[in-house]
Amino acid sequence: MARRNTRTPLMHRLAKWHIWLGWLVGVPIAMWLATGLLMVSRPIEEVRGDHLRRKVPPQALAIPGSALAGPEADLAEMHVTMQDGRAVAVLTTLDGAVRRVDFATGAPLPALDAAAARALVAARIVGGDMAERVTFFPADRTPFDFRRPLAVWQVALADGTNVYVGRDTGNIEAVRTRWWRAFDLAWGLHIMDLSEREDTSHPILILFAALSLTGALIGCVLMFRRRRARVAGPAS
Repeated sequence: MARRNTRTPLMHRLAKWHIWLGWLVGVPIAMWLATGLLMVSRPIEEVRGDHLRRKVPPQALAIPGSALAGPEADLAEMHVTMQDGRAVAVLTTLDGAVRRVDFATGAPLPALDAAAARALVAARIVGGDMAERVTFFPADRTPFDFRRPLAVWQVALADGTNVYVGRDTGNIEAVRTRWWRAFDLAWGLHIMDLSEREDTSHPILILFAALSLTGALIGCVLMFRRRRARVAGPAS
């Protein structure tokens, strides 16, 4: 009996703190849930207005007088950057193929090998000289934490970081730390999409957001009811 009496005041205090915390955070929680339900109610593409854009056939990039962007090149885009002290053009064709050329001469540049990818990471990334392994992934079988159709070298560092170097771009395309992967998993759970982790508007998410908002609103109403009951006293 004594043990029960010592625990009862603690439970009463916890219940009292719970009520006061409910008054404190009830409105923000209801606001977060209401705004969250609003944001997931429509696909993000529709929010951005992508559905209003008219589809136009892709046009090849053509620059008069340019040997790189001639009519026969079928380029979708050309990105010029500095690599190893020289201007390099990264060319992407309409069918998605990527290659590098010297911007001044137009001479093709070789794709990066494992040694070049390792050296690039060592020079550009803090701790990049602690690479444990270098693995190549083709564009159609990239790791889940990269999720882009681009041929890459995965340089795995000692601290668990994965650095992805484009074989054909010569650039560091992504850095995936352990915290990034934990955040990515949390994001997938948050939007209830563990497969692609991109769909922010689907029936399951909308349903649970609506149920959560309903529960929060009912809880806010019940706090007023409990307060009136305490004011009225046991006689009521």
